Amino acid sequence: MPETSIIIKDLRIYAYHGVLPQERIIGDYFTINLRIDIDFTTAMYSDNINDTLNYASVCDIITSEMSKTSKLIEHVAGRICNNLLNKFQHITEIELEILKENPPMHTECQGAGVRVKLKK
Repeated sequence: MPETSIIIKDLRIYAYHGVLPQERIIGDYFTINLRIDIDFTTAMYSDNINDTLNYASVCDIITSEMSKTSKLIEHVAGRICNNLLNKFQHITEIELEILKENPPMHTECQGAGVRVKLKK
């Protein structure tokens, strides 16, 4: 059986997360990368959306969780992963990365964030 994954790459969302109060008022862009291991072997032959994971549904969950203001993106990452695992029972592993594009760190970087990998 082949190893199969669904990938969402460089999803960019404006949201209001951060420890500092102004971060939760002004907001910032976040980049999200996601890999979901799920067996979609049947969809390779059936051409039926019911035999795989709908990308739009995955993006809806990410967007919904990103819209709920939090101090920590670690908390947001946990909510996204838990929501995906609860909604899509056939997921075997999730790897999620969330990067804040312009973190207030008094230094220049391409972003700062978290990566989490969860297995069922």
